[in-house]
Amino acid sequence: MPDPVAQTTHALALREGGYASGPVPQMPDSLAPFLEYRKITLPAPGPGQVLIEVIMAPINPSDLFFIQGGYGQPRVQGAAAGFEGVGRVISGNGPQAGALLGKRVSFLGTGSGSWAGHAVSDAALCLPLRDDLRDEDAAALIVNPLTAVALLERVREGRGKGFVLNAAGSQLGRLILGLARDEGLEPIAVLRRDDIADELRALGASAVLNTTAPDFAAQAQAAIRAHKPRTLLDAVGDQATADLFFAMPAGARWISYGRMSDNPPSLTQMGQFIFMDKRIEGFWLSRWLPAASPERRAAVVARVQDRFVSGQWYTRTAARLPLSGTLDSVLAALHSGAGKVMLHP
Repeated sequence: MPDPVAQTTHALALREGGYASGPVPQMPDSLAPFLEYRKITLPAPGPGQVLIEVIMAPINPSDLFFIQGGYGQPRVQGAAAGFEGVGRVISGNGPQAGALLGKRVSFLGTGSGSWAGHAVSDAALCLPLRDDLRDEDAAALIVNPLTAVALLERVREGRGKGFVLNAAGSQLGRLILGLARDEGLEPIAVLRRDDIADELRALGASAVLNTTAPDFAAQAQAAIRAHKPRTLLDAVGDQATADLFFAMPAGARWISYGRMSDNPPSLTQMGQFIFMDKRIEGFWLSRWLPAASPERRAAVVARVQDRFVSGQWYTRTAARLPLSGTLDSVLAALHSGAGKVMLHP
């Protein structure tokens, strides 16, 4: 195996470091204040790390929060952005890294970001891939699919089959709906428009609620009576979400894993936390993944790959854009809402 050395590569690099000083919007008006395309120097892989030649990397909502300084970890000025991707291991440091040499892997950019020609990652967080798995699915294999599996574990820990899922039309929402259908669960899908309601029912939604509908409250009450959901999976964090939670039965759990809304909710019924045993919890994949045993992680990864290869899951792709393309074209593709925007060197 080649000795680890520093590597220069082109990347979408962070213009600023640390955290933002004020509120961070869901979607920035421009990416130019936060990113620039330039050559950077990667660190040599440390013990247990690998150097990866990047094939493709997605843009996730969490990436947009991160580059603006609103995520749960600080930015490093001048480092490549991007949380996950797919690539081929070209060098490494140590026995575990050596076992991955030459293999195509899904990875988290723990040593450097994935929006680059090359990235450094911990070998323990690189997932060897089947040959029949598409690069588009492999690039987005970790953040959304593993979150879907982990969140449904939380649902099964609750009582009953019903649960509420907002942002249900997102890539992650669609993965959750398909998995829930196959496991006999009854998701109540929440969204902000009607045009994909039938599509979500076909994916497995037992009921579909539109938060902008004039009769939203009445529809929500009927769905909650019918399905008795005990878990709310929340990627939005707005007032409609809070209102749904307070309408749910005793013992309900509100699990927050995203913050798509720019307007936080008001918690108007605090007594429910005392007298109805309700709770609000957080979920972060970066904590769940390292805590899982190697055997558990391997089983989940195998299951996720099976679902993509079989066609049960599919990564919708809005655009495939080069790193060197204009940031305006990236932002326009993100605004389309047609699927994942994929970056490739």
